[in-house]
Amino acid sequence: MLKGLLTVGGWTMLSRILGLVRDQLLAAMMGAGPMQDAYQVACRLPNMFRRLFGEGAFNAAFVPLFTATLTTGGEEEARKLAREVFGVLLTWLIGLCVLGEIFMPGVLRVIAPGFAEDGNRHALAVTLSRITFPYLVLICAAALVSGVLNGLHHFGMAAAAYLAFNVVGITAILFATPYMTSVAHAAAWGVTLSGVVQLGLLMWAVRRAGFPLSPLPPRLTPEVRTVIRRMVPGLIGSGVTQINLTIDTIIATLLPAGSVSLMYFADRLNQLPLGVLGAAAGTTLLPVLTRHLAAEDHEAAHAAQNRAMDYVLLLTLPAMAGLLALAAPIMTFLFAHGSFTVEDALLSAQSLRAYAIGLPAFVLIKVLSPAFFARGDTVTPVRVGFLVLLVNLILNLLLMKPLAHVGPPLASSLAALLNTTILSLLLIRRDALRPDAALAGRVVLMAISSVIMALGLYGLNAMLPAPPTSGRTLWLAMLLAIEVPAGGVVYLLLLHAFGVLDLANALEGAKRRLNRRRG
Repeated sequence: MLKGLLTVGGWTMLSRILGLVRDQLLAAMMGAGPMQDAYQVACRLPNMFRRLFGEGAFNAAFVPLFTATLTTGGEEEARKLAREVFGVLLTWLIGLCVLGEIFMPGVLRVIAPGFAEDGNRHALAVTLSRITFPYLVLICAAALVSGVLNGLHHFGMAAAAYLAFNVVGITAILFATPYMTSVAHAAAWGVTLSGVVQLGLLMWAVRRAGFPLSPLPPRLTPEVRTVIRRMVPGLIGSGVTQINLTIDTIIATLLPAGSVSLMYFADRLNQLPLGVLGAAAGTTLLPVLTRHLAAEDHEAAHAAQNRAMDYVLLLTLPAMAGLLALAAPIMTFLFAHGSFTVEDALLSAQSLRAYAIGLPAFVLIKVLSPAFFARGDTVTPVRVGFLVLLVNLILNLLLMKPLAHVGPPLASSLAALLNTTILSLLLIRRDALRPDAALAGRVVLMAISSVIMALGLYGLNAMLPAPPTSGRTLWLAMLLAIEVPAGGVVYLLLLHAFGVLDLANALEGAKRRLNRRRG
């Protein structure tokens, strides 16, 4: 499982880094204002579908059934299942896309009610949304093919294909903008074109894996009905985080212009560790749990769940601490260029801190949800999801006025903490989760090490002078080049001192793996 997690996490990390480059271009060329707001809202719906299907409900419903069919019925039965689901999925998605294109002005009044007061911003958002909306068909189809590859334990290409979103996006922004009405139009076309590239790469990969797929005419077979029955409630159960972020966007459109943009760039940085660790752990854990449970090896399933929690918290806790301590210099270094001012970056850093508070909870939701899905239970996460959605909405309404662009991110973080707590308690109550004393002790020591590291970084920043106006980017680059590795070293040394990690053994293991690859 660790190998799969590292494979998916490595490709996801590269994708997130390219995503930061893409976001830097968007920030520099559009700043934090009406055009940026319109573009980000236009991307909200297709991106929500991407995250729900690529990392949530569809995988939760399809992968366990596909894996079980592959194990018990063989490749032909599994391929038939995948082709049947493919046909139904494409039919539904194309119909949804057509309706979305026709009724997009009404859709925007729901997800961006604040734009109604600004006719130009609303009109631009409608145009851009119509350009990006076909992406949901392409990326959801890609999610099915990716799920097949994951079920076959071909994790590499399934994760690598998502690089296309950022590679194509960067290319469109840089080279298509002169031929478009605005950079926002070029970026929007880049989103849809990236979906074509991603689906093409995955179809090529699954054929190369000896498992070619083509959709069958849509038929609601018993197996397809099972996938739908598990998927529909799972859209809420596994997608609570994304739905909460959409609620944040709805609320942000009611705040001053630029609030959507400030929250977007903060969320993008928060998504770096969340995507790398949460999505990777959830993607690799689900088929592992399904296999153990199918073999009725419950001890192995519990051990796998605990290992996944240990792995992600080992990295997520210091990531949270680092973002809290270094939010301002990181956001200023990355985004305070061109039309995106230093003041914009500092305001966005406030949103980032609010998101970072809930980072461990966001990641743990990805690790805990497969424990329900692997057991065929999508109803319980739905019930929890409804409660969390209600709490998030109430918190948003309470915090939006006094905290402005910080309120919605803080509401999402608090809702995620509640979600994690409820899911954990339910799993423990059902004996589906057994966090042992060793895991609890390690987590406490990881948390203490992260706090010490963060306090050291925060104290160092407080003692340093403000970055100069001239040469600010170079000054911040040098500062972060020292502080980030230093924080990592301090964290590792503390883990070693507390007995959580044996650095000598870890280095020796890394050398052995490196030598095996060279050999």
